[in-house]
Amino acid sequence: MLLLKGEKIHVVHRRLFEKDIRKHFVGEVEDYEDGLVRATGYVFMIDDPRENVFRKRAELRTRIFSLHGGNIILNVIPPTVELAKVRYESHGHCFRVTDGSEWQLEIKEFGWA
Repeated sequence: MLLLKGEKIHVVHRRLFEKDIRKHFVGEVEDYEDGLVRATGYVFMIDDPRENVFRKRAELRTRIFSLHGGNIILNVIPPTVELAKVRYESHGHCFRVTDGSEWQLEIKEFGWA
C-alpha cells in the first residue's frame, strides 16, 4: 500500500492559474484505494493574496484526493503531529508548517531563495 489508514498527511493544491486561491490540507488518512485518498483534517487558505498568510478553517473536513491528476503535492508527516495544533509560521525568508513541537515542514510555495 502506498498510504496506510491512520497516516498523517500535508497536501498542497497546485495552482493552475496565477490568481487561483492557495489551499493546503493537513489530515489523517481514513482510507486509500487505487490512487484515491480519503482523509479528515483541516483546510488552510490564503484569503488575501497581498498578505501571504494561511488561515485555518475551524471545522474538520473530510476530503478525497486523487494521486493521479498531478494537481497535488502530498507529504506524509510524522504520526506524532497534533493536527489540531498545526499552524503556519514565517521567519524572514523561511516559511514552515509546525504544530509547535520539534516537527516542522519547510514550504517553498512563494519562491523565496
